[in-house]
Amino acid sequence: MDTVNKKTTRVRFAPSPTGFFHIGSARTALFNWLYAKHTGGTFILRIEDTDKARNTPEALRVLMDGMRWLGLDWDEGPEVEGAYGPYFQSQRNAIYKEYLEKLLKSGHAYEKEGAIWLKISGEPQVIEDAIRGTVVRGEEKDFVIFRSDGTPIFHFVNVVDDIAMAITHVIRGEDHLSNTSKHMELFKAFGAPVPIFAHIPLILKTDGPGKMSKRDKGALVEEYQNRHFLPQALRNYLCLLGWSPKDDREIVSIQEIITLFDLHGINKNNARFDEQKLAFINGEYLRSLPLEEFIVLTRPVLVEAGVFPAKGDEDYLKAMLSICKEKIRSIEGLAEYTAYFFKDDFMWDEATRVKVFAKGQPKERLKEVCEALQGYQDLTEVGFERLIHELAEKHGVKTSEYLLPVRFALSGQGVGPSLFGIMRVLGKERMINRIENFLKKNSN
Repeated sequence: MDTVNKKTTRVRFAPSPTGFFHIGSARTALFNWLYAKHTGGTFILRIEDTDKARNTPEALRVLMDGMRWLGLDWDEGPEVEGAYGPYFQSQRNAIYKEYLEKLLKSGHAYEKEGAIWLKISGEPQVIEDAIRGTVVRGEEKDFVIFRSDGTPIFHFVNVVDDIAMAITHVIRGEDHLSNTSKHMELFKAFGAPVPIFAHIPLILKTDGPGKMSKRDKGALVEEYQNRHFLPQALRNYLCLLGWSPKDDREIVSIQEIITLFDLHGINKNNARFDEQKLAFINGEYLRSLPLEEFIVLTRPVLVEAGVFPAKGDEDYLKAMLSICKEKIRSIEGLAEYTAYFFKDDFMWDEATRVKVFAKGQPKERLKEVCEALQGYQDLTEVGFERLIHELAEKHGVKTSEYLLPVRFALSGQGVGPSLFGIMRVLGKERMINRIENFLKKNSN
């Protein structure tokens, strides 16, 4: 565990709201949030909004909605406030001028050609990074901290805000490591304590080399919101991009992650984004939901897709979702996956049709099922399974000769929920109609 006073830890996430909430930014916010929770410290949201053309209220809303959707509540920041505000850089100009005067008076800064420059120490900057170990970097020449138009540059405001907000740990992407020697020069010029730096690995795109950018598929948090992923599943997956619980588990509750999370447990190697693994984790979370919660989440999606009527049979919906819940990996594919439960003119999978008619006597088997259903009374899953076994025994064939033809006649698919579950949900009358319809269409 990090040797730090748990009551004094203060970390910050300092994004520039551009209208997108990138997966990499979300992971940075998450690791800061986790470390604050792990140490009993404070998580601050600080907005770098000096680019007036891009940093709109709408862009800020996208960012904050995305963070709240992921459950990343902040202790200080916009709409929460706190003792170290304001939390927008655009509102902190008086603070920046005050800190600039300190540097000018102490001789650590000077004016040249209208700009203000920081006079560097000329000494190597030894960065004791909590993840990367000792890193030695140096600045070879003085650098600008205020432009000739009177606006401060990123390095200056970043360090001033960290000092003024009493930040103890700077947890950020590895791509910022190249800035850290400049920042250490500034901390020392101000005579301020240097925070603990922790540069987390980059997230690489799914295919090919390079960092994941906002143009890459799956790179934006709002995409997963729109696709009805569960926020707890995405949050769980983001935790695994550069950190692990050390026992190869992938499904870990957020409370356990908070307990286990430690800066020294973060990997140095870059992490590759894998949407298939994310989809798997999302499916696991979906299957673990209580049925009633699953219905609340999925019903509006099915109504919007035109699959389930707004005033449809709620008991039928519940029965259907109870057998589909264990099989699906995402809510976004649920409408297509369940369409045949609600309409008789469903699509037929051609590859499965070929497979159905490739061997045996599927039409004979279906006729036998249809006849047996006419007077059958045990309309439970166990009852339907018994029916198929009895038919197989009676006609001297394997039960497998019934299973695929019946599934295909009822759903047009070769895979899906339990066949006996489908039979129970559809009910006897609908099954007989579908099998008869199938036999008519395949009478040749």
